[in-house]
Amino acid sequence: MTTLRGSAALRTLGYTVAGLLGAGVALAAAAAAGGFGGSTTTVREIVGAAPATDNASFGGRSEGLTIHQIYERSAPGVVQVTSTEVVQNPAATFNPFAAPTETQQALGSGFVIDKAGHIITNDHVVEGAKSIEVSFSDNESLKAHVVGRDPATDVAVLQVDAHSRALTPLVLGDSDSVRVGDAVVAIGNPLGEDRSITSGIVSALQRQIISPNGFSIGDVIQTDAALNHGNSGGPLLDASGRVIGVNSQIQTASGGDGNIGIGFAIPIDTVKDVAAQLIKHGSVEHAFLGIQAVPVTPNIARLFHLPAARGLLVSKVCKGTGAAAAGVKQATDDVTVAGETWPLGGDLILKADGVSVPSTDRLRGVVASKKPGDSVQLELYRNATRMNVTVKLGRQPISPRC
Repeated sequence: MTTLRGSAALRTLGYTVAGLLGAGVALAAAAAAGGFGGSTTTVREIVGAAPATDNASFGGRSEGLTIHQIYERSAPGVVQVTSTEVVQNPAATFNPFAAPTETQQALGSGFVIDKAGHIITNDHVVEGAKSIEVSFSDNESLKAHVVGRDPATDVAVLQVDAHSRALTPLVLGDSDSVRVGDAVVAIGNPLGEDRSITSGIVSALQRQIISPNGFSIGDVIQTDAALNHGNSGGPLLDASGRVIGVNSQIQTASGGDGNIGIGFAIPIDTVKDVAAQLIKHGSVEHAFLGIQAVPVTPNIARLFHLPAARGLLVSKVCKGTGAAAAGVKQATDDVTVAGETWPLGGDLILKADGVSVPSTDRLRGVVASKKPGDSVQLELYRNATRMNVTVKLGRQPISPRC
């Protein structure tokens, strides 16, 4: 797994133990991010959302819980996930006496969502795992199997064979009701320290991070609750003890890999939908429009005499996609202004299904609400002509490359 390049980097929160087969183990932080080599988580018996309450602060209010109360209720449902894989030993390339393979153990977190033994974690925690073990608060360890994985949202569902009385499902909340400034706590296993709790607030909403297979995950929750390697897959909970997100990545300063107060959690509304499909089908199919686009600014619109001050300039239309079949036009020229390149000569998309799309995140959100085979109506300008184009959505490919 690799690190994003740049002065600051997004890193997944896994923690790796690596060692040669038959030898002792050595600890090493596993920093994974971006596209993993790029540059820069109906559910059977699932616990439903609790009634909405004011979750702005801890304690002091009849409807709020103290951090200790949240921990007592939720910690038994948080697990440590240990995934083991056998990989090629790089040293064997240069040393004929070195063991040809080595074992790696990725240590992450997860949480129980129902009495059937389903557990949510991050996809990057169990990616490539040959075996998976889940440890509970009573120190009992059970073998787990992967029900399904979705690299595009970094969500995986595991299952253990345990008596229902031994399981403590967490209550799933509603990430759409989360507000900036709301109090939150994170429970997980940072650096292998099992079931640690940290607190903070929701620092921002609608952030964007990159999934393990290179696609963007939108509407992500940013928090200053301390997250470190090993927190991956653990719950982010509100002041009422409801899960509002799955902790996945942190942003780090140049040269470091520890917490600096910028963490990201995949919204629970996304996770609930993905988990339901994984449990039912074992996989998830995401709708795919098939374009690359750049948001317009009013200054650029004036400079190039564009027919609208907001929208998305289509830079590329991917071959064999619904957008290509519908005749969406890509840019014919690239013009650089003050160091930024703008695609011109293609369509300028204004709306998708009646929703204004001033950003790629907004368009991505409209497409994400649909399934392959559904259609989306794009309102756009082609030169000076305003028109509507109906695109039949395809299936998201393995790679985001056009």
